[in-house]
Amino acid sequence: MLKKFLIFIFFTISINAIALEKETTFNIDSFNKAQSEGKIVVVSSWIKYCTSCASQMKILNKAKNEFDNIEYFAFDVRDNKIAKLFNVEYQTTLLIFKNNKEVYRSIGETTKDLIYRAIQSSI
Repeated sequence: MLKKFLIFIFFTISINAIALEKETTFNIDSFNKAQSEGKIVVVSSWIKYCTSCASQMKILNKAKNEFDNIEYFAFDVRDNKIAKLFNVEYQTTLLIFKNNKEVYRSIGETTKDLIYRAIQSSI
């Protein structure tokens, strides 16, 4: 019984640590500015306690440092205003914009190679 309790505590702490990393960085003014400057804009959605969201965000945080001219934003999918703006219904949705147009959309993608390939094809 103690073993199960300790596993539960470890799992709860791990999930909370993942959840703490997530924050909404999207705002419409910064999004529009990045697009007007000709940047590739990457937007991802997340929800608290979503491990696939955390995995995707980790990859995207690395990508923004490895690719030039990329602006990355994230938002909580429960923010209805932002979710409606992008017609996003699910967490771990990944959007890429180029020249003020959406050029890529995926749901649940957490594979580094595929995410990097999507960004590269947008450059």
